[in-house]
Amino acid sequence: MPARAYKTTAVVLRGRTYGEADRILTFFSVERGKIDAIAKGSRRTKSHLAGRLELGNEVALTMHRGRNLDVVVSAEIENAYWQNLVAPERYAAANLIVELVDTFCEPDLAMPEIYALLTGALRAIGRSDDALALVPRFSLLLLGALGLAPPVDSCVICGAPLQGKTAWLDQEQGGFGGEECRPAWHDAGILDENDMDNLRALAAPRGDASAVLRATPVVARAIETLVNHHLGRRPRAGAHAAEFAKN
Repeated sequence: MPARAYKTTAVVLRGRTYGEADRILTFFSVERGKIDAIAKGSRRTKSHLAGRLELGNEVALTMHRGRNLDVVVSAEIENAYWQNLVAPERYAAANLIVELVDTFCEPDLAMPEIYALLTGALRAIGRSDDALALVPRFSLLLLGALGLAPPVDSCVICGAPLQGKTAWLDQEQGGFGGEECRPAWHDAGILDENDMDNLRALAAPRGDASAVLRATPVVARAIETLVNHHLGRRPRAGAHAAEFAKN
């Protein structure tokens, strides 16, 4: 029989009020992936949990297994990302990436690659003066970690090489097609050779010398379209982020 108390390190993805003083939170943890838990009394000013369980914070948790929800016994801040995310554009970017992790990832499924990707992105967003520009690379790497990344070197329809060629987005196939496979009516989502080079550099693993952090406008729109297709909807935080893109 498993022990009812356990410890884990996790990032706060979201929270909502419950009753007069409690909060129900969703964490993304190293060991268990996504966890829902209740933090009793955390809304009280004098609670030892107050101020620690904010969006994006990485916390060392002591937890108690409950029948329906686990219970947060204690929380110590490992990395206080929240304090650098309160600027409006940074908050919009952080809110979007945590929503993507929350929506794509299943409960109780450890995904250490995504955990490292999430904490690295939160750290970078908290230091950036152009935070939303970092979202396309995060989104593309997240799709890769989930096994949903589009092929970047070959046509998703016929398999022909795309190196040095213009391509087009076929969202139904989840990738990019070569000109030979493009329907005559399809005149949107066209990526030229420079865009395709940018896409490949965005898809490069972290630490790879060829990697770039920022997408061209065409590539950013293509990645957003792919993410929305796999989700089956536009992320709620996407509308907030789009307001900054207009300004």
